[in-house]
Amino acid sequence: MHGEYKVPGGKLVAVDLDVVDGLLSGVSVSGDFFLEPDEALAVVSSSLDGLPRDTPVSRLADAVTTALAREDQPVHMVGFDAHAVAVAVRRALGFSTAWADHTFELIHPGPLPPALHAALDQVLTEELGAGRRGPTLRFWEWVEPAVIIGSFQSLRNEVDLEAAERYGITVVRRISGGGAMFMEAGNCITFSLVVPASLVDGMTFEDSYAFLNQWVLGALADVGVQAFTSGLNDIASPAGKLAGSAQKRMVGGAVLHHVTMSYDIDADKMLEVLRIGREKLSDKGTTSANKRVDPVRSQTQLPREEVISAFAAYFRSRYPTVDGALRPEELERATELARTKFTDPSWTARVP
Repeated sequence: MHGEYKVPGGKLVAVDLDVVDGLLSGVSVSGDFFLEPDEALAVVSSSLDGLPRDTPVSRLADAVTTALAREDQPVHMVGFDAHAVAVAVRRALGFSTAWADHTFELIHPGPLPPALHAALDQVLTEELGAGRRGPTLRFWEWVEPAVIIGSFQSLRNEVDLEAAERYGITVVRRISGGGAMFMEAGNCITFSLVVPASLVDGMTFEDSYAFLNQWVLGALADVGVQAFTSGLNDIASPAGKLAGSAQKRMVGGAVLHHVTMSYDIDADKMLEVLRIGREKLSDKGTTSANKRVDPVRSQTQLPREEVISAFAAYFRSRYPTVDGALRPEELERATELARTKFTDPSWTARVP
């Protein structure tokens, strides 16, 4: 059995192994990483022999770390670590998967109501978990302005409802955590990625955010924006914050990961509608909300549609991708959920 794992920003780790009577056997670790002293490679490999086939990533990594700690001289692992070895082992065994193991469906429907977008996030994630849909990248389009708040945010603490009503802004609560998204047609770029849990097997939430956002950094580079991950779930540039991301992991083994990126945001209106507190701003290292969002438009000088097309092209260039569409039964169920859940005041104000 053979498995590989490319460390984000690091090196490739490869593992070859057999399974005998449910135990790992003949484990051989290799790769283009750096390791000193040479003898440590045999220690890494032998530390995994005899472990049960279903050993989780954390215990596999602990076995490597413990074995190396017993060595007489310090061991230096450069470009990889014990966790990377563990993920490669899980991939060899079929528990973890890589991007190339999947074919992604790319969906970019026309404008839909914000509540329907929130409902589609739930439906498409549940469909993947049930085995009725494969991994999917979906770009959002909408007309009416909206604030999409995180699953656990307080409605009254996050949104000035009088200002929202004055501007005709709909408030929708989504199923994932994270912060509020201020959205007007044309002022941001939003997309949802639905993947099997095997793609982020063994990763912490922090690791999975960086992992699933890695392609976004490359897509931004293609349109001339130098970007990097910031904090737990933000994407930033030297000029300031560009985007925030959020996740939801569903029973059944599906992960929803979505990103909202500022394109040409009306910061003054956003400030009237969103109650952005001083504590949150100070945590971001800024003194005013205007500085928290750095529009993609100012850095690319490209129309929003061209930026989205460039993102889609970059994704296609890296991962197996086919054009897709919402299926009638998915749209029907999402429409019903939008009516019974995502526009229901009891859901929107479930955290008052």
